[in-house]
Amino acid sequence: MAQETVNKETMEEKEKKNQEYNEYVKQVTPTHSLPLNMVKAFITGGIICVIGQLILNLAVNNFGLDKETAGSWCSMLLVLLSVLLTGFNIYPSIANWGGAGALVPITGFANSVAAPAIEFQKEGQVFGIGCKIFTIAGPVILYGIFTSWVLGVLYWIGTCFGWFS
Repeated sequence: MAQETVNKETMEEKEKKNQEYNEYVKQVTPTHSLPLNMVKAFITGGIICVIGQLILNLAVNNFGLDKETAGSWCSMLLVLLSVLLTGFNIYPSIANWGGAGALVPITGFANSVAAPAIEFQKEGQVFGIGCKIFTIAGPVILYGIFTSWVLGVLYWIGTCFGWFS
């Protein structure tokens, strides 16, 4: 009988603690507006794309480059700009505000490579930068290369059987 009373009190205490914890979690969990986040991502991604288009137009019209070379310069300059903004700790603020709009383009990929390298540079060239630089971007590169290899093999098999010309 005494054991039953102790178990009942313990269960009531646990339930009360769980209820208090759930209320606390509701209070501290930030609420997000999906439409607002989508607009912010659209604006951020759009600004990045406009900057890229301006670089492309400048390269073609003012410097006389062909579209392919201008596209290469545009990509390189966007990556450089992203790495510089990451180094000065500005890009994380842009990504925090713009969400996926800042993380999806080429600038987001450059940020994901540069950020771990900057964060772990204190650990040295090899164990810091060398080991941590591809912690986020490594899987993207790995699966990108693997997928292109699989698709290349499938294309080769298709050409052997005459499925592709």
